[in-house]
Amino acid sequence: MKKVKIHIDGNDYEAEEGKNLLHTCLALGFNIPYFCYHPAFGSVGACRQCAVKKYRNTDDKRGRIIMSCMEPVAEGLIISTDDPEVIDFRKSIIEALMTNHPHDCPVCDEGGECHLQDMTVMTGHNYRRFGFRKRTYLNQDLGPYINHEMNRCIQCYRCVRFYRDYAGGSDLHVFGSAAHVYFGRHSDGMLESIFSGNLVEVCPTGVFTDKTLSNHYTRKWDLTNSPSICTKCSVGCNIIIGERYGNVRRVRSRYNYDVNGYFICDRGRFDYEYINSPDRVKDIRINTTRSGNSRDKDEKDSLLSLRNAVKGKNLTGVGSPTASLESNFALQMLVGKENFYNGVPPEESSFVREAIRIMKDGRFYSPSLKDIEKCDAILILGDDPLISAPMLALAIRQATRNKSFDIAARAGIPGWNDAAVRDIGHNEYSPLIIASHSGSALKEIATCTIEGSDEDIGDFGNKIAGILSKPELTGNQPDNSKNDPVSKAAALLFQSKNPLIVAGSATSNPGILKSAEKICQSLVNPERTVSCSIIFNSCNSLGLGLLEGKDIDYISKNKSEKGTLIILENDIYKNLKREKAEEIINGFERIIVIDHSSGETSFKADIFLPSGTFAESTGTIINNEGRAQRYYRVLPQDSNVKDSWKWISEIIRFNDQENNWYNFDDVSASFSDFYPFYSIINESFPRADTRYTGDTIPRQFARFSGRTAMNANINVHEPKPPQDSDSPLSFSMEGYRGVAPSCLTPEYLSPGWNSAQAINKSLREPGGKYIGEECGVRLFEKKKT
Repeated sequence: MKKVKIHIDGNDYEAEEGKNLLHTCLALGFNIPYFCYHPAFGSVGACRQCAVKKYRNTDDKRGRIIMSCMEPVAEGLIISTDDPEVIDFRKSIIEALMTNHPHDCPVCDEGGECHLQDMTVMTGHNYRRFGFRKRTYLNQDLGPYINHEMNRCIQCYRCVRFYRDYAGGSDLHVFGSAAHVYFGRHSDGMLESIFSGNLVEVCPTGVFTDKTLSNHYTRKWDLTNSPSICTKCSVGCNIIIGERYGNVRRVRSRYNYDVNGYFICDRGRFDYEYINSPDRVKDIRINTTRSGNSRDKDEKDSLLSLRNAVKGKNLTGVGSPTASLESNFALQMLVGKENFYNGVPPEESSFVREAIRIMKDGRFYSPSLKDIEKCDAILILGDDPLISAPMLALAIRQATRNKSFDIAARAGIPGWNDAAVRDIGHNEYSPLIIASHSGSALKEIATCTIEGSDEDIGDFGNKIAGILSKPELTGNQPDNSKNDPVSKAAALLFQSKNPLIVAGSATSNPGILKSAEKICQSLVNPERTVSCSIIFNSCNSLGLGLLEGKDIDYISKNKSEKGTLIILENDIYKNLKREKAEEIINGFERIIVIDHSSGETSFKADIFLPSGTFAESTGTIINNEGRAQRYYRVLPQDSNVKDSWKWISEIIRFNDQENNWYNFDDVSASFSDFYPFYSIINESFPRADTRYTGDTIPRQFARFSGRTAMNANINVHEPKPPQDSDSPLSFSMEGYRGVAPSCLTPEYLSPGWNSAQAINKSLREPGGKYIGEECGVRLFEKKKT
């Protein structure tokens, strides 16, 4: 974009022509209050809170008040953000918005992170003059995840704009008019969208709050937070986990420009209570019989039994696509590469191997979610992303709007003018072709869909590739009158400049993946950017595949004698056919299971070693685009609950093998020696001994309260904060408060900004890249041609 000079409060600034003025002012560091604006879905000018004064020229001394969110940046633009008339206008607006607000901050779940609180203070509105009866509403039961308190609403319209316009939901709407607007469902009932939890962060006040947090509520500033990665699918969304008194209290989104942006799905946000479950086994469990009825819990005897089970024994290991890279590597080092098995069904293993081959080949791009949003034609083969990778489906939904943005641009309407873009591009979508087994929730915006078996879908892809490989297609236009989805799909892809092929692993069929590869190969040319996004079954399927473990089907065939089998965070009774799982279990003298959750496999174990969940561990996983990301523990480790690699390290020592793994960096250094790809990963993350101006990064807010009293019922002496030898984060409120690397950011907070909107103070511009160091690394890049 063209750079222009603008004048704000008497100073000159450089900005991009055509950009939203509010967006530009926020990027330049100005504190302009706003409610309805959001970087992810633009401006509608509903709240009238972001007022500034605009002057026609240097001779204009009077100016006029405008809404900065609806004003484009232009050469010579002159504005004032602190004109007395503007300040009074903002005060009057916030006072009007607050007339019916209950002012219930002390009992509101949003207290301490409320954007309305921030903006009220920012505008200087301190005293309430409204002495009449307030408007009141009846609230709705929106299910187990979201609380509804409609009396706090200030009519900013953010909720319906996100839920309906951005996420494609249909069961939340706006009802009524004027001063009696109501945001909710037509009747009580659970919100249907898998993205409904984002209403908690999108809403600038306490209308929609996290019901799971309410169940064990604590004030936001009393949470210990840690940066983490969601492990519910292969996308690897960035999250922040909060805990108090040893229990996880909530999960919220952590901004990542390339991956999940501002949002996460409900699966990642709410599926954490298993970590707090009282049924979790947190002690070493010894079964004297395979039935699991008799258990010996004495710690000394347990460790002796563990030593006897491994010392001098033939060891075999089964890895896990949900365990960290480091834990899988540690197991491989313990048992040897020849005795390490990948722990997934053979068809899934073949799918992953094919995917790695394609990604290493580098002829086409493995896109991030941000890249997917820019695609102008999409073909989905063999999966429903809304089920297997919800945030990828959300990115596809945004990509289908690119046609409406093109229409708006030709009409001179900027993309941030949300209502105008939607009006002029109504029902105009970029091409989306879906070939799946049983339909898709994205069907409503699809150009065409087909349903069938794996063979049907593979054949559909192969036919498209066949047409695209023929030069006579040049110049063809899609013919909507023909009921031929193959020809239509081929033509739409051929005409695109940035096509995307999505291959899903719903049935882990390598044939579907190969047909996707053929289509991509047929589309590649210098004028076209071709992307291929592959969906995997688990959060670290790709990482496990890079360790090149053997197929688990061969585990009994390669075994020369009965020995000890070590199973890492893997319930093989769920992942394999029951007969095969039984054959494996019965084929070994001893079974050791290292896991954080109980299952049929763990109850078959002779020895169960309790490992930490992603909230209790530190580790690295590789997402579906080949991006390595690291999660950090939020819960100090219990003496009996350890990272899986730590248990394996103890087993190595029990087996009298040489081992010097005492912290995470030790394992990482050893990993780097054996696998060059991990060396690249390890260099992109800070070491545990990294310090910022001499300090670690605190997991707790500066205003964290009750620290000296939290353990008073146990001991009147204040204990030393737990130590973390595996990361540069501390379990404390003291430490570095500057801009940390993105992967080490446990909270977003800035003077005057306490809500989720504070994230914009950590970005180069709203919706842009992070100011600090970007962590993580992509392992596969498109080769230059």
